[in-house]
Amino acid sequence: MKSISLLKLNNIRDRKGARHCSKTLGRGIGSGKGKTSGRGGKGQTARSGVSIGGFEGGQTPIYRRMPKRGFNHAHLNRTYELDFNKINRIIKNGLLPEDKTINKELLVKIGYMPKYIKRIKLIANGNLEQSINVCVCKATSKAKEIIKTSGSTLKECRATECEVSSVDSK
Repeated sequence: MKSISLLKLNNIRDRKGARHCSKTLGRGIGSGKGKTSGRGGKGQTARSGVSIGGFEGGQTPIYRRMPKRGFNHAHLNRTYELDFNKINRIIKNGLLPEDKTINKELLVKIGYMPKYIKRIKLIANGNLEQSINVCVCKATSKAKEIIKTSGSTLKECRATECEVSSVDSK
């Protein structure tokens, strides 16, 4: 039976094969890596500071063969899609304040949407379990129906009216 030794600083070892020494280069032909040190003959790749990443020997490189797709619009007004499943999750997690109003300020504060998104759109995905007040920029017609039937109130406002005022950036 093998005795179990306590773990001490003086008996900590790596597993076998975890560390291996790098091959000594340029120390004669008998070492196996002498003369050119495994870099082949002369030329750019034999020197230090090789800068031919992505070079394919004169062939048109892959990044030029592939078609360009789209662009990032600098002034795009991104929209956050709020649905009833997310609203129910906010209520269930106890993140809804006493006035029961869901707006941009609350969604940014609880971390549901990033601060840089300007608009919120209410989408009819799921069902509303509790009556609440919602302030969004746009709402689908089906979402408006669900809000109306559940006894909730919906306020549609411009993006500037829903702007975050009291949330501190950290």
